[in-house]
Amino acid sequence: MTHRQESTSARLILIAAALSGMLACNPKGAPMDLAQLTSFGTRYTAAWCSQNAASVAAFFSEAGSLQINSGAPSVGRTAITASAQSFMTAFPDMVVAMDGVDLRGDGAVYRWTLTGTNTGPGGSRKAVRISGYEEWRFGADGLIAESKGHFDEADYKRQLSAETSAK
Repeated sequence: MTHRQESTSARLILIAAALSGMLACNPKGAPMDLAQLTSFGTRYTAAWCSQNAASVAAFFSEAGSLQINSGAPSVGRTAITASAQSFMTAFPDMVVAMDGVDLRGDGAVYRWTLTGTNTGPGGSRKAVRISGYEEWRFGADGLIAESKGHFDEADYKRQLSAETSAK
């Protein structure tokens, strides 16, 4: 092998390693271990905090789905982008914290807490703090094929309409 071939081969290995890290999966679509899943969850959390809805959708397979509580699933990256954008618009100061992530069978559970003030268009100007979780199923591409999100919608609505307490 010539020096040029070795250099090209080394570059291809580095590119492949970088792509594997971006997808946070083992080679050949093997299930993630807990360290990889934690890294994936940390980057997913940062995407939610970025105010860039497309960066959230990038964690999903092309035909992936995101369902929030009993709502209709958002299917495909365009629909997932719109769903994430609705939260980002409603809460321009939104911060999502990862409370934990666990492997569950052939998927994972991602636990989170969202804090923010509803100052988007038509917002209540109320601060909210809600916690919830997403049940993830991954595709062969190492991205989320299906996410079923859950949070206490009644508590969320109560916080949005709560009277500000006097100090």
